Amino acid sequence: MVRQPWHELPPAVAAVIRPLLPALVDEIIAAVGTVPAYQRPLEGDFGIGVRAGVEEALTHLVREIEAGGPVRRPDVYRRLGRGEMRAGRSLDALLSAYRVGARVMWRRVAQAGEASGLEPATLYLLAESIFAYIDVLSGESAEGYALEQTQLAGETELARRRLVRLLVRDPPADAELVQAASREAAWELPRSLAVLAITTGTGDGPDGRPAQALRLPVGALSEDLGELLCAIVPDPDAPGRRRQLERALRQAGARAGLGTTVAWSDAALSFGRARAALALAPDIDEPLVSASEHAGALLLRADPILAAEVAAGELAPLAELSPGSRERLTATLAAWLDEQGRLGPAAQRLGIHPQTARYRLARLRELFGDALEDPDRRFWLALALRVRR
Repeated sequence: MVRQPWHELPPAVAAVIRPLLPALVDEIIAAVGTVPAYQRPLEGDFGIGVRAGVEEALTHLVREIEAGGPVRRPDVYRRLGRGEMRAGRSLDALLSAYRVGARVMWRRVAQAGEASGLEPATLYLLAESIFAYIDVLSGESAEGYALEQTQLAGETELARRRLVRLLVRDPPADAELVQAASREAAWELPRSLAVLAITTGTGDGPDGRPAQALRLPVGALSEDLGELLCAIVPDPDAPGRRRQLERALRQAGARAGLGTTVAWSDAALSFGRARAALALAPDIDEPLVSASEHAGALLLRADPILAAEVAAGELAPLAELSPGSRERLTATLAAWLDEQGRLGPAAQRLGIHPQTARYRLARLRELFGDALEDPDRRFWLALALRVRR
């Protein structure tokens, strides 16, 4: 064991201090009450804890002076540090209380030591011992405080990951269950949110995550769900939020689908749309694919078999043509519809002579008849062409 200054004090010093202990405990507790964080009645468990801590410190110091070496004691001060962290008080406040107590103790012990005829050298060593002893207690409390911080951070992180799973669960979880989980996670349910579905297989990290950590906005929660990282983003329409998300994805080398903005109770809906938007990513050169901005494409992909059947039915007049003719007439029909029936701009878009475009349009009229003049049929033809694309 490490030798400490108070181990070098003569046992007579313990005899000087011990009679002072009852009154000294009361005086130190009163002095601790001057520290702002402890300006409250010392009642209940809080008061019992403070008194027990002061009594244990003084008694143990006296016992080690008597023994001239280490004496076992309970692990009070690490527990005290952990308790202060749980109570929400700062470590600085606790250490300030220790320093206040040390000053009170030195003042009273110095007076008693002089009255008892202790040598000046012994008093100097006693002063050093008191403040060195407080340093030891402070170190143990700081260690306990840090341990509790780490544990609480881990517990909070687990609670927040559970909350993500509850929010995006389909069918939705009971509202009271979600609210209880949010309290446990110390995360206030926002009025609006959007869900990100992020691909985690694009990086070179050992777990498949992007090589550089994804820096989500403050307040966002995330959890791995299969091959996706699911992130809950509060207030997704706040100014600059979109740029912030895009920048984070670019820096991490990741891609994501952004679901629609919803109330927290509809997070599962936003997650479903985020996954659908992410499926569009291979065809879109953007790090973030927004479901709202690609709603039409998502609608067509919602039931691809039905969409293909609709397209086949609408474009059936082209089915019997040779592949070359079908390709040319399909391109002409698409350009003509995109240009709202204007033949010149359609020919320019196709890069052909207007007369050629006029000939092809006449052929299309033969195939489709009055459908080209009907606004409703033109809509379905345009939709069918988009499905084919």
